[in-house]
Amino acid sequence: MPDAHQGDPRRRVPRTDAVLADPAVAEAISRHGRDRVKQAVTAAQQQVREGHLAPEDVPDATLAALPRHRSSLTPVLNATGVVIHTNVGRAPLSVAAVEAIADAAGYVDVELDLETGQRSRRARGLLDTLLRRVPDAEAALVVNNGAAALVLATTALAAGKEVVVSRGEMVEIGDGFRLPDLIASTGARLREVGTTNRTTLADYQHALGSDTGCILKVHPSNFRVEGFTAQVPVEELATLGPPVVHDIGSGLLSPDPLLPDEPDATTALRAGAAVVTASGDKLLGGPQAGILLGRAAEVERIRRHPLARAVRADKLALAALEATVTGPAAPVTAYLHADPDQLRARCGALAASAPPELRATVVEADGVVGGGGAPGLTLPGWAVALPEDCAPRLRAQPRPVLARVDRGRCLVDLRCIPPDADRLVAEAISQLA
Repeated sequence: MPDAHQGDPRRRVPRTDAVLADPAVAEAISRHGRDRVKQAVTAAQQQVREGHLAPEDVPDATLAALPRHRSSLTPVLNATGVVIHTNVGRAPLSVAAVEAIADAAGYVDVELDLETGQRSRRARGLLDTLLRRVPDAEAALVVNNGAAALVLATTALAAGKEVVVSRGEMVEIGDGFRLPDLIASTGARLREVGTTNRTTLADYQHALGSDTGCILKVHPSNFRVEGFTAQVPVEELATLGPPVVHDIGSGLLSPDPLLPDEPDATTALRAGAAVVTASGDKLLGGPQAGILLGRAAEVERIRRHPLARAVRADKLALAALEATVTGPAAPVTAYLHADPDQLRARCGALAASAPPELRATVVEADGVVGGGGAPGLTLPGWAVALPEDCAPRLRAQPRPVLARVDRGRCLVDLRCIPPDADRLVAEAISQLA
């Protein structure tokens, strides 16, 4: 007598080993690992048992359940007009930097002299490259981020002593991290001088003594004080005796005419700074890193401090930073210097391709540097204006597009979108119809 359940698809749940042997599923194992893929197979088999999935669809359901990316980080298209956007990873890396990371992913001679077979100076190629780019520096050191560079410098030069700093430069760098707390964690004592809006050379002179470890000058990169103000330039601070540590923040190695008020390493060192600290993932356009440039004696003292080991940069960051410094212009540079007329033309094409019901228009929209760089500076440009409710819907697309909301409009700014990715933005907008 025939089995009454013979036609029930739940009786035909494919075997796990058969699904794992499917060519597409086997390829997914090489990317996601056997355990993760097997979990997806088990979930798909359960759907068959519950009658929600046909047995022959298990391989496709398995693949559909796997994450599109190899980590929980989702690539996004930055259409906000903010060039160095901290929430989306600050500076996007150049093709050269990405290739350098791939090269460094395996075994590399990061601390090995291939000729002698002996241990060598860590990241010697990168350090030599930095010194060529900034000839006024006698020595260089790279750590894992800009805050670490500042902490390491003040720890090595002033632990147990005083760090003299202007009250107008007692900044908060983001997410509640404040300069006073950062310096206090090094074992140094802060000696504040002057007032919020005005600090003079005499203020520094009166504070110096045998307990002075260094003078710290911090570029207030995320705000600007105007009006009745005064600050002391590095040239004058360098005449006082103690080493001057200048935290320039955004990482310009040399002046950029577009950013006349943004300090750079070359100018600061030429003015007499003993050590300059900066970030690698802001205006320099590289990976997260902290860069220290300066006089040989001070940099060597910093390098030999025990804390240097705890904050050193890994091989991937070193490789990407070297490729950024030696390679073609980083994306950040291109985005900062984007031609407004070209932006307007690209926005016009994007607006013309949008569904008519969205009533897309091209409007003037200034971009900003972001990332605590060049506060108050605007970058002339254009954007495509859509209804405000388009912003969350664009973020929900398979390739999320981050726009900004301004005065009841969703503005799609192409400044930080590579031209060959305009089609991806157009496809995302077309899905809003």
